[in-house]
Parts: sequence; structure tokens; C-alpha cells
Amino acid sequence: MRRLFRLKLVSVAAMTGVLLLGCASTWTTGPVTVLKGATLIDGTGGVPVSNATIVMADGKVLAAGSAAAVTVPPGARVIDVTGKTVMPGLITNHAHLGIVQGTQSKPENYSREFIGAQLKQFEALGVTTVTSLGMNGPLFYALRADLNQGKMPGSDILGADRGIGVEAGAPPATIVSIAPDQIYRPKTPEEGRAAVAEMSGRGTDLVKVWLDDFGKSLPAKIAPGIYAAVIDESHKRNLRVAAHIHDMEDAKAILGVGGDIVAHGVRDAPVDAEFIALMKQRKAWYIATLALDDSNFIFADRPEVATDPLVAPWLHPQLKALISDPAWQARVKAAPGAANARKDLAMNKANLLTLYKAGIPIGFGSDSGVGLRVPGIAEHRELVLMVEAGLTPMQSLTIATSNAARLLKLDDRGIIQAGKRADLLVLDADPLQDIKNTLRINSVWHRGVEVRRN
Repeated sequence: MRRLFRLKLVSVAAMTGVLLLGCASTWTTGPVTVLKGATLIDGTGGVPVSNATIVMADGKVLAAGSAAAVTVPPGARVIDVTGKTVMPGLITNHAHLGIVQGTQSKPENYSREFIGAQLKQFEALGVTTVTSLGMNGPLFYALRADLNQGKMPGSDILGADRGIGVEAGAPPATIVSIAPDQIYRPKTPEEGRAAVAEMSGRGTDLVKVWLDDFGKSLPAKIAPGIYAAVIDESHKRNLRVAAHIHDMEDAKAILGVGGDIVAHGVRDAPVDAEFIALMKQRKAWYIATLALDDSNFIFADRPEVATDPLVAPWLHPQLKALISDPAWQARVKAAPGAANARKDLAMNKANLLTLYKAGIPIGFGSDSGVGLRVPGIAEHRELVLMVEAGLTPMQSLTIATSNAARLLKLDDRGIIQAGKRADLLVLDADPLQDIKNTLRINSVWHRGVEVRRN
């Protein structure tokens, strides 16, 4: 039967051009699962395929295309998903783990139990790969190995180890309460280089540096000589550097000394030709994290989200109680910070659209796991905000799947094609008609196995 299946796949590939695995790779050792009848959004940004068939085995996609072009192998488990939409699993390039539980940030949150619960929630909501961009403790590496090898449930993870901050500055202890072994705060360029060496020795995926002073609310900013040394040492060790910024001046400064990823949107001014030129010169990536500012007022504006059947099950009881409190809602609406957040969000949206049109590579992230940005939910909110910014639903979905994979240099996911990881969502409604439909999840498949969502 296996040989017959192999011959049929090769024959179909020759006749139709459907992307399939090479001959030697089509052997399977496990059961074959077929999703049949859905509309396929494959993550490339191409035209969706109606009445599609997707064949999965051994954690990978064996074939994906129109029903006429893909043969269903004998003995396969066939699941009828007619009328639904299938898309790749979401990939976030900017999130955080083990920081906020409910409404409280404390070092004890960085535990296997709590992070495991967060990652199961990410996975259940279709975010199958998560980048924890800094503030990670020693536990991170054991978790990364277990998750990426499928030894525990939850999304796969990558990360930026502790990251580089500054004493009395960012990341601010008033917002994130973390242990000393979750952040470096070097005082000299030499200490910065030593921190990078330690993170490299542990096998970090990226390096994170904080430049922002949070609207001059912090007494210190990292010195240019330190972050220049951090970038230089990182590049010597073949590591890329992602920078936390708010203002265009800081974004230009980090790009000027070789920064690779602008990890938040520019929110103080419209991006200009100089900034775009620096981004192109550096071949740098841009992650807007629109949900960051949105989360500072949206729950007060729309407290009904606490009872939304698509959202409420994923909210911690403490958070539900908070956003349902009329007094809290009134305080948030009246606070100067909410007005500033609204302005920042508007600027961030405009800059995202400008950069997208300029051809700057855009990554995907919401800064979830900090503040009121709920793991998984914040990613779906980010998609809505990207469409509000002027991107089409297809452009937004492509950024959140294949683009996000490219930023992480992961060539095995982000696209539903033969040979790629079988990480995908089955949706009850079409996200191209309404991007909010990404939350209407029928099922999630991670490494070709259906995820338990409760």
C-alpha cells in the first residue's frame, strides 16, 4: 500500500504540478490523515484553492492542492471539512512567557507549570510557534527542547534569552517584575559583550536590547556604546539583534550600528525616507506590535469582551473581573496614558502601512504575555489591527505565517505545502471576508496531530 501511495503521488505531481515531497521522502511510518473539501489559504499570499485536499503524515504535509490534483491514499483517515477554511498556524515573532499571570507580574510566574499553560493556550488558539523575545530565565532552554521535540503539549518556542537592559531603566521593574537571572543590565560595553557571550553559549536564538525610556518616565537609557558593543559581539557570534524602541530616533540609532529587527513600531512621528533607507540598507525586519497600545484602552472601551464566547474562555478570572469593573473602566478612559496610547496606535498603523508599501519585510507579533495582552488572543487582535491599518486580510495572514517564519529563518513551517510542517488551523468562517474569523476555530493541527482545545 505504501508503494502504491508513493507511485500515485509521483504520478499526480508529474501531471498537475502540485507541490509534493520528493520520491524518497514520501514514505510514511505513521497513519495518514486527509482534510478534504475546505478552501485552502496556503500562506504564500497566492489565490486560495477551493475544494482543497491536504494529506498529512508523520507530522508533515505530503500533498496540498485542489481535490482534482491530489490523490487520497487508500486507508487514510479522511475528515470532511467542506465549507471551512484551512490556513497555516500563526507564528509570533514577539511575545513573552512567564511574566504576567492574571493581572500580576512576579518572578514566580516563570515556572514550568505556568509557561506550559500559556503555551497550551497559544497552541489551542492556533499560534503554533512562539518567540519569547527576552526576559527568559534558565528554565527556557529545557522548555524549548521539550516543546520543540514534542515531549510536552504546547507551541514550539524560540527566544532571546534574558536580553540587555539598563540599570534603573528598561525593562522597567514597575511594569515587569522579574528575577535577576531574567535580564542583563550591563554598565560598560565590556559587560555587554560578556552578556552576549553567555547567551550565545547557552544557544539563544536572538539577542534583545531595550532602548526606550518609556516617554522619559525612566531615569536612564542604555548608552550607545553599550548597545553598539552588544550588536558587534552578537554579529561576531552569528546572532541577530532585536531592539525595543518607541521613537524613530532610537530606531535610526540602532539601525545605524547594525540592528537587525525593529521589534516595536515607530510611534512618535511618521517614518521618513532616511528611516526607510536604513531599513533597506540593513535588510532589517519590522514588527509593529499594534496590540501593545491598543491593549491600554480597548478593554475599557469594550468590556463586553469579558463575555464574548470566542474570547472569554481564554481570559484569566482576575482579568475578567478587572475589565468588568465600571470604576476601572472609568479610570482607564480618563487617564492621560489612554489618550497617548490612542495617538501612538494611530501613528503605528500609519507607519506600518507606509513601510509595507515601501517593501520593508514585516514580521508578526503583539508583545503578548505582558500587560493585558492575553497569549493567543492578542495575536488575533493584532491581525484585526493590521487590517484596520490598511493591509488586506490576505496580506496580514501572509505576514503572520510565511513572513514570520522567514524572519525566524524557519523554512519548515508557515506555508501549507508538501514537505512543510503540518501546523494548521481549520476555521468555520472565511478570514478573507472578515479577519475576525480567525478566532472561529474549528480545529488546530500541530505537527499533524489535532490539538485538544479544552
